[in-house]
Amino acid sequence: MSEGFKTTVNPATPGDGALRDAGASNARLVLRLFKMGWSYRMPAVGVIGLQFVLLALALSGLGLTGLGIDVIRKGLDPKVADPVFPFGVAPPGHWSAMQTVWVVAGAVLGIAAVRFFLDKTSRVAKAILVLRIIVDLRARVYNKMQRLSFSFFDANASGSIINRVTSDVQAVRMFVDGVLIEVLMLVISLFFFVGYMLSIHVWLTVWCLATTPLLWLLTWRFSRVVRPAYRTNRELFDTAVLRLSENVQGVHVVKGFSRQPEEIEKFRLANSAVRDQKRWIFWRVSTFVPLIGFLPQINLVVLMVYGGNLFMSDPGFRIGSGFFVFAGLLQQFSTQVGSIAVIANSVQQSLTGAQRVFEVLDAPAHVESPPNALPLPRARGEVCLECVTFGYQTGDPAVSGVNIQAKPGQTVAVLGATGAGKSTLLSLIPRFYDPQQGRVLIDGKDVRGYDLDDLRRNIGLVFQESFLFSNTVAANIAFGHPEATREQIERAAHIASAHGFIMELEHGYDTVLGEGGSNLSGGQRQRLAIARAVLLEPAILLLDDPTAAIDPQTEQEILDAMNSAMSGRTTFVVAHRLSTLRRADKVIVLEQGRVVQTGTHDELMDAHGHYRHAANLQTADHESKRLLGIHTDGQGGGA
Repeated sequence: MSEGFKTTVNPATPGDGALRDAGASNARLVLRLFKMGWSYRMPAVGVIGLQFVLLALALSGLGLTGLGIDVIRKGLDPKVADPVFPFGVAPPGHWSAMQTVWVVAGAVLGIAAVRFFLDKTSRVAKAILVLRIIVDLRARVYNKMQRLSFSFFDANASGSIINRVTSDVQAVRMFVDGVLIEVLMLVISLFFFVGYMLSIHVWLTVWCLATTPLLWLLTWRFSRVVRPAYRTNRELFDTAVLRLSENVQGVHVVKGFSRQPEEIEKFRLANSAVRDQKRWIFWRVSTFVPLIGFLPQINLVVLMVYGGNLFMSDPGFRIGSGFFVFAGLLQQFSTQVGSIAVIANSVQQSLTGAQRVFEVLDAPAHVESPPNALPLPRARGEVCLECVTFGYQTGDPAVSGVNIQAKPGQTVAVLGATGAGKSTLLSLIPRFYDPQQGRVLIDGKDVRGYDLDDLRRNIGLVFQESFLFSNTVAANIAFGHPEATREQIERAAHIASAHGFIMELEHGYDTVLGEGGSNLSGGQRQRLAIARAVLLEPAILLLDDPTAAIDPQTEQEILDAMNSAMSGRTTFVVAHRLSTLRRADKVIVLEQGRVVQTGTHDELMDAHGHYRHAANLQTADHESKRLLGIHTDGQGGGA
């Protein structure tokens, strides 16, 4: 059973597809985003408060402009009604009209200056708020990924995962910055603008805003059309990122087989698919945005025709400077409404990204510690698998009906052909996966009852492909035990036969490794991985074919050095060489996920079956090399 989401990366790849949450509506996503913003309500209230002040200042500026016009009209025609000063504060009676106009103009300029500084403060505060939300959200997504089980990563392409932590979280930023605050201010602004306009003239306001319902209808229609398109675009972009990621990781293979032209063409096609699909979106946006910008201009035509008619036909009607103020308000209203197009487009992009981010946050962590987890400070090392069946996909078990018992301190070797289920078997012990049937027991208790961190601290791991971080050699060895002293680190390196080559590096243990340990050989990387596992001094060691990338002489050094480290520890080792199999207390032979043979090396050599056949092939290969004079150090070759 896979978990979480799964992104389409290539239609030709079996199992790829997008997991769409059909029940998640736009309204639910928007509500969830608003709740996310509400968790930062104190700084958000500060930003919105500043926006309120800016809006009040803008309206005050318009009102004072109208007052100035009324003062000028009164100066030109004493029969005109007296200007109405705010708060009843009138200038001294001996002031001339121009003196009053200068004072009003100064007030308008002062308001503009205050708006300038407050606008700057508001933009900085909003930017800080947005950065805080996005950084926290990205950390939440990353933290959740650390808690998700291996099946999540099995089910999802790396390109999709990277995009969700980076560009999709950035799309959520678009919502916070360009939608969350902007929509609040848009609604508030329109409310005040309309209220002010209604106070001047009701029917003029009604006729001038007659096109507004059409704007909302067009916006709703636009949102329904482009939302799926943005989702598709994100999936196509996942494919492009996957092409890039695979090419970077497999650059040696690409260049080794001279496949650069073919890889360039693959990336070109993926990149072009993103471009062509985005072009379709741009075509819709390029129609919608100008249309939304055009419709408010009709309001100005109505103002000139209907408002002008009112002004000329009814001079006694109190419109005076109110006509000019109304015109300014309508222009502001039209500007705000025009931003609906940008907001609507931002909403669709951000909702697409938000849904993909929330799919990660909502993905179930199937493998986690139970509520009343049992502590496991130090395991004795008894491991038992009882009738264990597990499959990555339902109905297709990778291991089936497996029964294995390992006493503390025993070494169990696991042998089998490729795809027999060896690595899968080992991955069930530290709970990378949970079996669909049966139980995995450590010290007589089901591993699902233990605290997950405690469980894994008791298990040392060496994977088939050793991964090293871009850090110092010492830090890589101490990755699972960062408090380890240099003495402990060097001891672990000695056990893994790594101390010698480490000291030959330019800065010894302080040498910084390249990405993935690229400046080391495969055998050197494997020995560092073994040292990393040994440093934990775990009760249980899981070695997934640790000598596969190591020559026989180095293998012998490692096996001899690890004898003391393995003493008293239970060890499961996937192995193919007789030199490793002979050392095991028990050998398990797997075929197609089932245990077909169990016993010691000598017992299995006395029985007919896969083990004796594989051992005879290795012996024959060793004898051939001896006759040809090839030095083998007495070790069997690889199976």
